[in-house]
Amino acid sequence: MRRSATTYHQRVAQEKRAMIVTAATALFLELGYDRTSLARIAERSGVSRATLFKQFPTKAALFDAIVTESWSTADDGDPPPAGNVVDGLSTLGRRYAELLGRAQMTDLFRIVIAELPRFPELADAQFAQGKMPYFESVRRYLMAEHEAGTVRVDDVDLAATQFLGMISNYVFWPTLLVPGWEVSAERVAQVVDEAVRTMAARYADTGAEPG
Repeated sequence: MRRSATTYHQRVAQEKRAMIVTAATALFLELGYDRTSLARIAERSGVSRATLFKQFPTKAALFDAIVTESWSTADDGDPPPAGNVVDGLSTLGRRYAELLGRAQMTDLFRIVIAELPRFPELADAQFAQGKMPYFESVRRYLMAEHEAGTVRVDDVDLAATQFLGMISNYVFWPTLLVPGWEVSAERVAQVVDEAVRTMAARYADTGAEPG
């Protein structure tokens, strides 16, 4: 019985957390970060101020939660398959495209861009807690494959940037900037596949120096 009660309270807390994050994201977009108070967020989300302050004592903590949840994936703990760069990059590329395709990701970037002149710390949080950890996961993968001899990647930072850029430049940035822009699931899959093929061809370990 005690375990059941604990599970119930955890579920309720998670549901309230989700409502708070959703309300905060909407208000940051509508009113701006500066004009949105925690009290207004509590009212919009339908939770008490005490409940909100218990989970998020500051707006900065709440924004951090928005970043974390926007960049989280269901299989964060599963490493990409090793030994085959096509399979590994396909896994990483699909995850990245799925993240970028979320409405909350577009909302996050719009908040950051709108508030950048007055609150540069929001961009810092978005980069340090969201973009950079995912970039680092791609970088680590490429480094491991390079060390294993699967590929030859002398500049893993550049290679990771190239790979993620090929995907985001098609499936995300136009969606952020062009009203009504949509990319079908089939097209997204094709974009990821072509990015993987390009990387595999460019960094194949042929044993020859680049000319």
